[in-house]
This record gives sequence, structure tokens and C-alpha cells, in this order.
Amino acid sequence: MIELIDTHIHLYDSQFDSDLTDVVAEAKRSGVAGVILPSIDSTTYLAQSTLCESLGGYAWEAAGVHPTSVADNWRDELNFVLSVVDKRDYVAIGEVGIDCYWSQKHLKEQIFVFEEQLKLASDKNLPVIIHSRDSMEVIIDSLKKLKHLNLRGVFHAYSGSYESYKEIIKLGEFKIGVGGVVTFKNSRLADLTKRIPLNNILLETDAPWLTPAPFRGERNKPSYLKIIAEKIAELKGCSVEEVAQITTYEAKMVFRLN
Repeated sequence: MIELIDTHIHLYDSQFDSDLTDVVAEAKRSGVAGVILPSIDSTTYLAQSTLCESLGGYAWEAAGVHPTSVADNWRDELNFVLSVVDKRDYVAIGEVGIDCYWSQKHLKEQIFVFEEQLKLASDKNLPVIIHSRDSMEVIIDSLKKLKHLNLRGVFHAYSGSYESYKEIIKLGEFKIGVGGVVTFKNSRLADLTKRIPLNNILLETDAPWLTPAPFRGERNKPSYLKIIAEKIAELKGCSVEEVAQITTYEAKMVFRLN
């Protein structure tokens, strides 16, 4: 049996309310040995923490303000993260970052909140889970400014270029999160994955979203992580066992999982 770690999944989302037990059981049968639950904002805190407790050692959680949650009440959201970070056994600060796809109305505030959370990660010696949709240049500017923090973490759902990849790995100990997009027809991520060393890749589903082919359009779930691992093995010309072994080892190192 292969051992996989889903480093980014929103299992606490309401789309899993009706069949969560079956979803988790299926994931375990497919080789998913553990999952990391990223935060969105204060409104998801209770669902996330309750689920993490109910799943025991199967799930780990992160704390953070998602960039699309940076609105008029952004200071309250940032203060909430600062108030809870020491109350639970978090393995990362995330999902944090900058999103220029949905709205740039609060871009200045997004940058400030992102950089404050990078400082928090450094202070707590935790990795960061970075969201960078249509914002890679802005993200890189912040990382350059804070390079002295010696950050580590993962670029979730990486959609940047190979040139950006080469730049970000100089700014911290960063991995690339590869999910269902790698299975899409004519996916740029597939070409990029061929070029990135396997030990710089972490597996993720981002379920219930970003479902891999051939199930695109349906709800995503953690058992589909094996499909992503198989696609990476195909692209790399290696076995799925090798993909599992290396990516799981790297996930445990980045997040310091027990």
C-alpha cells in the first residue's frame, strides 16, 4: 500500500457534510495516510477545528486568513489569527497569500495581511501555505522584502512559470503544490511538473474543488490524490510508489508531521 499525504484539502466544507465518514474511509483505502486542513478565516474556524479533533491523528490544521477574506474587516480577521495561533497544535500558517483574480479592491490590505502572516510563520517556526492566483509578481516582491525571515512552505495550486519557480526557491525553502490541474488536457502545469525535481513537489487535492480528470466537473475528494500521483509518475517516467515515497517524505519534513 502506498502512503500519500494530501497537503491541502477543505474537508470541513459543507459539501462533505452528508458523507464525510465514507469519504475518509475511501481515502484511507486509496493510500491517503493523512490530510492537512488549511484555514479560510474566522467563520470556518469552528468547523475546521471540530473536524480535526474528530479525525484524530489523521488530520492536521493550519491557521491563517485567506486573501479573498481580506475585506473591510481585515484587521479583525488578522487579529483573530494572532489570537488563536497558540491555542491549537497548528502545522502551518495558511492559507495565506494574495489573490488578484477575484478582486483587487483591497490589494494594499492583502499585501499587509500576507506579510504580517509571513512574520507570524517565522516567529512560530511554521511553514506557510501560499495562495498566489494571478499575483506571482506581488508575492515575490513580498518574499524578497522578507527574505531574512528564512521562510519555508508550499505554493498551493502552483500556476506560475518555470522562471518564477526558479526565483521563489531562492527566496525560501519552498515546494510546489501539484493537484488536479496537472491531469487537465493541455495543462501547462503538466509541462512544468516534468521540469521540477520530484523532491520539490507536494501532492494536494484542494477538495472539494479542482477535481482531476476524468472526474472534472464533479466534487473532488481525497481519494483522487492517487490519480494525481499516478499522473506525476507518468510525467516523470517513474513508479507511483516512488512518487508517493518522495512526496510524502517531503510533506513530513516541511510540516514536521508526527
